[in-house]
Amino acid sequence: MNSSPAQTRVTLLGLGLMGSGMARRLLSAGFPLTVYNRDPAKAAPLAATGARVAATPRDAATGANVILCMVADDVASRNLWLGESGALAGAARGTVCIESSTLTVGWVHELAAAAAARGCEFIDAPVTGSRLQAAAGELNFLVGGAAEALEPVRPVLAAMSRSITLLGPVGSGALVKLINNFVCGVQVAVLAEAIVLMERGGLDRAKALEVLTTGAPGSPLVKTLSVRMTTPDYTPNFHLSLMAKDIGYAIKEAGARSLHLATAVAALATFERAIAAGCGAQDMSAVIEPLRVKP
Repeated sequence: MNSSPAQTRVTLLGLGLMGSGMARRLLSAGFPLTVYNRDPAKAAPLAATGARVAATPRDAATGANVILCMVADDVASRNLWLGESGALAGAARGTVCIESSTLTVGWVHELAAAAAARGCEFIDAPVTGSRLQAAAGELNFLVGGAAEALEPVRPVLAAMSRSITLLGPVGSGALVKLINNFVCGVQVAVLAEAIVLMERGGLDRAKALEVLTTGAPGSPLVKTLSVRMTTPDYTPNFHLSLMAKDIGYAIKEAGARSLHLATAVAALATFERAIAAGCGAQDMSAVIEPLRVKP
């Protein structure tokens, strides 16, 4: 791996809320960047600031030292990496492949094996943080893989993050990310129910929320989302539908290990109700809206 940003050619697949911010951080750090997105219109602003826009994932991967992917789910990841036009088909031996999407552990292992068959290195490196942290370069990378694979690409990840934590072998990052997100999803669902109970109970909502946010329940997530739920402001920072997907993946992983996540199942039902009400493309804080509708 080349030592300086100007000599390390990076490819980024996926330019959604997270990928767009990550791409800008890489460009600002001086990395030669190639991008690919299924909707080319999302790549246009990055082309104007120096990124090469590829026609296919395979084209994007050609000549890259590092390939990074940030998409919605297993299906999107599989479509970008595999097949004749997939990124692995264009990856040279020795390329480091980094999957930062929130995915199932099973697919991460399958992808790692496919990368190895191509002679590539692989790490799974999902992130904590949402749109604002991606734009500010303050993500936290949760890495699964060998230390020897991580170290050469640490400068690439550092350009987008405030922390990089090696958690264990391939799949460790993916599993910790799902655990993190299901815990967050449960908090979001509980907070939504609490606020609606305050409203229906005739309480001074601001005072009641102050008790929660300054007391033991007052996690950073609760503090942030209580503002969004009461403003209300559902501008997407983390799409509601993606949180539902992540909770579902966590339930699946737990089931494979003979564990029933009762709280996650209850939270998922609340999120699915919000999706059915048309809130899926909004911020996850919009999960509160169907609860506000009396039967």
